[in-house]
Amino acid sequence: MERRSLGTQGLEVSAEGLGCMGMSEFYGPTDEAEAIATIHRALELGVDFLDTADMYGPFTNERLVGRAIAGCRQEVVLATKFGNVRGEDGSWGGVNGRPEYVRSACEASLARLGVDHVDLYYQHRVDKTVPIEETVGAMATLVGEGKVRYIGLSEASPATIRRAQAVHPITALQTEYSLWCRDAEQTVLPVVRELGIGFVAYAPLGRGFLAGRFRGPDDLCAEGETRCRHPRFQDDNLTRNLELLGRLEEIAHDRGVTPAQLALAWMLHRGADVVPIPGTKKRRYLEENVVAAAIALSADELARLDEALPPGATAGQRYPDMKTIDA
Repeated sequence: MERRSLGTQGLEVSAEGLGCMGMSEFYGPTDEAEAIATIHRALELGVDFLDTADMYGPFTNERLVGRAIAGCRQEVVLATKFGNVRGEDGSWGGVNGRPEYVRSACEASLARLGVDHVDLYYQHRVDKTVPIEETVGAMATLVGEGKVRYIGLSEASPATIRRAQAVHPITALQTEYSLWCRDAEQTVLPVVRELGIGFVAYAPLGRGFLAGRFRGPDDLCAEGETRCRHPRFQDDNLTRNLELLGRLEEIAHDRGVTPAQLALAWMLHRGADVVPIPGTKKRRYLEENVVAAAIALSADELARLDEALPPGATAGQRYPDMKTIDA
């Protein structure tokens, strides 16, 4: 597996990471044994960049990842996040970026993960009631104490990124980015490249849509499944987006790869500073995804994909409520 640098402070990760969220919540039934086996298989295949957050589960995903990496911590580049507040019962408590919360959230995450530090600590969502300088200042203190090696932001606007960078070097920005979500190309990607910040792309397969596994509402109604609430998976939006998927599938067929592999290969061609973190809870999908790292796309193939799925072509908003996205 190729390795890539995130930021300019020295963090190096596998070119593909592994998003662990769905192992505990949001995407239907879970299987802890298979999830842990998937993490172990990822490490065997050279995928060492693991992504979790305190809110996933809630709290259970960090515990699961901690159990999976016990005894092999040194083999892992571990990223987690704070800021989306949830209760043990799954309730939602808004976004919190207050300095005292940053510290308590980090210490709780370390305990759940069973580690003495995390390699990359993100603010999951920007708290618009707290100056970003205060939040990042608290994160910088954690770096000084050795509890965090590098800090990142998630779904932050260009203005917020610039203000944060003035307080402490930001190593990575995590934002949704895929063939059906290309907003970042015009907004944050130019800024992070100017500032020397790495880009981590979450949902690089469009929450599984670009893998071709969803054809209608019945595919999205499993217990614990939340994708059916997203506008892009609903009604006329879904119909329009299935047309886009058909174009991707045609190109993938011509190349002899799966749509998921083609979508990830496209992402890996967006620049050496871009690291996708496709999420999966099953080894067979992980193994399929890893193949994408070895797929070389020609200029003509990249142009064909750009024509088939151009920026702005996807129907519907990314989330039912976009108010938590810093803009």
